[in-house]
Amino acid sequence: MSKSKRLMDLMMTVNRKRVFKVQELADEFGVSKRTILRDLQELSELGVPLYSEVGPHGGYQVLRERVLPPIAFMEEEAVAIFFAVHALRHYSSLPFEKESASALGKFYRYMPGDVRDRIDSMKERVDFVTPTRHAEAPCLSVILEAAVRQKVLSVEYESKEEGSKCRRIQPVCIYANNGLWYCTAYCFQREEIRVFRCDRISKAEYDESVEPLDLRNVPTRRRETVKPSNSFRLRAELDEAGVQRLEAELWLAPMLRIQENGTGFIDGDVSRDDLPYFAELFIGLGEHAVLQEPEELKISIRARLSKLLERYG
Repeated sequence: MSKSKRLMDLMMTVNRKRVFKVQELADEFGVSKRTILRDLQELSELGVPLYSEVGPHGGYQVLRERVLPPIAFMEEEAVAIFFAVHALRHYSSLPFEKESASALGKFYRYMPGDVRDRIDSMKERVDFVTPTRHAEAPCLSVILEAAVRQKVLSVEYESKEEGSKCRRIQPVCIYANNGLWYCTAYCFQREEIRVFRCDRISKAEYDESVEPLDLRNVPTRRRETVKPSNSFRLRAELDEAGVQRLEAELWLAPMLRIQENGTGFIDGDVSRDDLPYFAELFIGLGEHAVLQEPEELKISIRARLSKLLERYG
């Protein structure tokens, strides 16, 4: 086996094992311990983050920030990945902001010159536009990690109705929509699945005082997974323009029904706490929606419209 191939195989092996001893590698590759030590030194110089522990039970381990083995991409695949990351630049906050910028830089730097020229030309011809938002979401990484590990968080959350309050939540997932980040989570205060604006979470810390729930079977693509405990039934008819407007509201998708002619309707149970949101939503829809129920939502809409009439005479 050539040295270059042995180094490549060794890199893949140590990344897979994470924890290992020199003698194990020497036996596996059929070389001396001295050769393996030299190879490990070369891998370390190439950027593989190795850590050694001395003593009778010592050995080597790969630190958490592992270096993945080289991957061969076709030109079209490399361009596609570049633009997939490039599209995220419109978001003021990302879960892996520094890492995304670093990966994009590496992709661009190590591409052949003609491929870089092609990408530069495509940058002027294609874009993935999202609204520019000035609100940052500083806790995205913590929220995502809590969702993956099923951990409870104590968060400082700012809401229009209650102001800044401390809440205990267990995140299920995060998603971006219309330039903003949202977190679907179980709220221990409301005792149901809720959606939180991530830019309104100013602080997030792990809370070990609360036993986490098993939320592995909670769907991650929809907001309401069960009927809210404090709910009302929402029914409304929509014309084609109204359907198109509501298609952008991702968490309303389970209630949206589209007919063959392009019109549609929404029918489902929603939380009573969201009454102000729906009042603003239907005012914005204007003549493109006809609200059928509930009556209290109609009353709220009339009250808001009366205030607008007073303001504009």
